[in-house]
Amino acid sequence: MSRMQQPDVSTGPDALERKTSLDPTDWQAFRQAAHRMLDDTIDHIANVGQKPVWQPMPPETRAKFTRSLPLDPRALDDVLGDVREHIFPYATGNLHPLFMGWVHGAGTPVGMVAEMVAAGLNMNCGGRDHVGIEVEKQITRWMAEALGYPRSASGLFVTGSSMANFLALIVARTEALGEGVRRDGVGATGEQLVAYTSSQAHVCIAQAMELSGIGSANLRSVAVDEAGRMSMQALRAAIAKDRAQGFRPFLVVGTAGTVNAGAIDPLEEIAGIAEAEKIWFHVDGAIGALGVLAPALKNLFAGIERSASVALDFHKWGHVPYDAGFLLVRDSDAHKRAFAQPAAYLQRSGRGLAAGDTWPCDLGPDLSRGFRALKTWMTIETLGAERMGDAMAHTCELARYLAARLDRDPRFEIRAPVALNIVCFGIGGANDDFIRELVLDLHESGLAAPSWTTVDGELAVRCAIVNHRTTKADIDSFVTILSQRLG
Repeated sequence: MSRMQQPDVSTGPDALERKTSLDPTDWQAFRQAAHRMLDDTIDHIANVGQKPVWQPMPPETRAKFTRSLPLDPRALDDVLGDVREHIFPYATGNLHPLFMGWVHGAGTPVGMVAEMVAAGLNMNCGGRDHVGIEVEKQITRWMAEALGYPRSASGLFVTGSSMANFLALIVARTEALGEGVRRDGVGATGEQLVAYTSSQAHVCIAQAMELSGIGSANLRSVAVDEAGRMSMQALRAAIAKDRAQGFRPFLVVGTAGTVNAGAIDPLEEIAGIAEAEKIWFHVDGAIGALGVLAPALKNLFAGIERSASVALDFHKWGHVPYDAGFLLVRDSDAHKRAFAQPAAYLQRSGRGLAAGDTWPCDLGPDLSRGFRALKTWMTIETLGAERMGDAMAHTCELARYLAARLDRDPRFEIRAPVALNIVCFGIGGANDDFIRELVLDLHESGLAAPSWTTVDGELAVRCAIVNHRTTKADIDSFVTILSQRLG
């Protein structure tokens, strides 16, 4: 065959594959760009304390994210340049030791590496027989051990505790009304379900009632005591009143660390009432449940081992990178009854990739699920439960230290007991507008990021000390900043 008769490789099958593959054409160049980005990310984390906690985005950065859909490719180095210039400087700020406004975890470098590995493997952890499922089962067994649940308990990674609380409510609803509720709906039995939680509970509990079809009007908001803990007398009275009116109590939600002030409901007493009344006892442990890993804090959560289910967030006190919510259910059969679906494309076998009895998709609504378990497993394996627990206990020590510093200054008033790691304080003579403006000024200065909340009808500055990077020196710096702002 002459040269003129040779096939045109630019239009042959190899060329078509080169155009349709999404892999880099130059792996070495990609490797170098990726390594530079990794180094820059590590530098960002290592030096985060020297950066502003938060800063507003300039117009040119916002404009970057209003462009039309790109049709043509860009060089990876150019895209990563945008990440360095327009994303790194304008993140949430929760890596910084003086980010205290919300209960956000600070992440760890170990978790970042795990995310990189998980993204590279790109496993769907909805089911089938592969190692991602085994890692998730390992976390379930670890959490069962830590929380005093039986080894047979079931667990599921979800986005966060809002979803975990919702799924727990669905399990409780199914157990109360039977599996037929999945087909026939909550109105088919003619029974009106009612649930109970404290007036300080997270709003996601009411939202879960709405999403379940039961309705938030059927969630009883139980009064709290001076420490912000659910009143047992008020709970008993609410249950008795509902039974007298022909309603069906089916769920009581205790909170292990309220959002406002970190208060922990009397879980032991709630467990006793729930057992006597034959009501599902669920614990919203998003804020504090992982505190059981700290010997100094574990007794605060006495009774959690008697609950029927627990929702928690590894991405808060556990500092696993977002997102890593988790639901633990004592009765694995009840968990499966609420969600498992027969489907031809989900049939199981005794061997091969389709092996396995219970898959994660049998325990929740998601079929497509990322490998969240890896970053949690690597964090716990690398750091160890003891070190993680010590970090949690230290934030509680810092909260007490901050409260003591503020209490010595007559300009400040502690507005709620410091139960865990949250401090709420008022400023003498300051109205609500002053407090809001003070907090927002601190944000925009980049010096600190507290928030505000309402305690007993009064606005208060709220500091949630979650970050494992925060030190006493940071707390001292924050008090100095406050004093300078007040003059």
